[in-house]
Amino acid sequence: MANQNQTDNSEISLLMISSRPEHQTLLFLLFLSIYLLTLLGNFLIVLLIHLDARLPQSPMYFFLSHLSLADIIFVSTTVPKILINQMTQTQTITLNGCLTQMYFFLTSGNTDNFLLACMAYDRYVAVCHPLHYITVMSQKCCLFLVSGSWIISSLHSLLYTLLISHLSFRTSVEMPYLFCDVYPLLEFSCSDTRLIKILAQTEGVVDVLGPLAVIIISYTLIFSTIIKIPSTDGKCKAVSTCGSHLAVVILFYSTISCLYFQPASAYSVQKGTFISLLYAMVIPMLNPFIYTLRNQEVKSAIVRLLGRMRAFLRK
Repeated sequence: MANQNQTDNSEISLLMISSRPEHQTLLFLLFLSIYLLTLLGNFLIVLLIHLDARLPQSPMYFFLSHLSLADIIFVSTTVPKILINQMTQTQTITLNGCLTQMYFFLTSGNTDNFLLACMAYDRYVAVCHPLHYITVMSQKCCLFLVSGSWIISSLHSLLYTLLISHLSFRTSVEMPYLFCDVYPLLEFSCSDTRLIKILAQTEGVVDVLGPLAVIIISYTLIFSTIIKIPSTDGKCKAVSTCGSHLAVVILFYSTISCLYFQPASAYSVQKGTFISLLYAMVIPMLNPFIYTLRNQEVKSAIVRLLGRMRAFLRK
């Protein structure tokens, strides 16, 4: 009962990027701008794909709309709390609030992971089996892949949230991290966490590396097919269909590797803070720009949307 009461009353102090008064307003405005730009870019992608009738309703755009939706949830889970902490200088979050943040953070981040694998498979079928593309990547198949991504990610997050919710914590915990995550919470628990750590090092690693393996295999087969294309124009066209997705994959997994797959002895607060900001704020902001700047169809859809907005405002 003592342990239970101790856990119920736990308050966790998250890391503040800077406590200097001269930095507070500047950092707040910078992070707020990034957050609003991320929301605008990703909402725009979702609206364009679902409202623009002239935009091809292909599997690639279907996956992209869900990737943008996952990024919206991802940034909205962490960034508002970072903004509040930076502006009010209140670093604390309740344990229940921390677990809630962790659940949605893991769900949306993990959904990104699975969706990137789905998009890699989509590109593999498009490049290596173009004649069977419509049959293989049917609407039923796409719905199955997207639903599976969300469901598996939700169950994965729920598992760790429930397990950690039964651990005991001190009344006050100072955690040098910007947001709540599995490993930081395990590190500061008073309970025996060996079984959860083993689970995280097995199921958790497979959960991350499984989709990465699908991506690596898909692109290995894609590039082996591209090499066999006789014409230079054909090779360039095949590469261009994969360029945006490959750029997002490199950004996503490079930050995950630095954040989760480095020795504990190599961790530093400054380095961890920088990588966390890249992972939680910068990459979700860049994703819409990477896809729109390289995609003429999306850029044309944006122009049409802006034209309709101007026409509406003139009435």
